[in-house]
Amino acid sequence: MKKTVIIGATPNPSRYAFFAAQRLTEHGHEIIPLGIKKGEVGNGVKIINEKPHIDNVDTVTMYVGPGHQENWMDYIISLQPKRIIFNPGTENEVFYEKLRQENIFFEEACTLVMLSAKTY
Repeated sequence: MKKTVIIGATPNPSRYAFFAAQRLTEHGHEIIPLGIKKGEVGNGVKIINEKPHIDNVDTVTMYVGPGHQENWMDYIISLQPKRIIFNPGTENEVFYEKLRQENIFFEEACTLVMLSAKTY
C-alpha cells in the first residue's frame, strides 16, 4: 500500500488529521504521523515530533494551514513524494509554485473522501 506522511498529526480524536490516520491504517496504508503535538494518532502509532529522513514516500497529506507550512516546505520537498494532498483549508499558492519547480505532483483534495470513494 501507499506510505503516507501526515503533516499536522494530532492526538485529538475530534480533528480530521486524527481520523485520516485511522482511516489510512484501516485501508492498509503505512502512516508516518508528523506534528508538534505529543501523543498517538490511535492504534498505538506515536506522533513523531521531528523531521526524520523517510524513504519511498508515496503521499504527503497536509493538515497544517498555510500560515504554518513554511517550516515544512523544504522538508516535504526533500522527501520527494509522488504526490501531496492539500486537504481543505491547507491550500497554498506559494507552496504550489515551489512544488511545480521541483516537478512534484499535488492536488487539492480530501484524503477522507478519496479513501471513501476508493480513489486514494
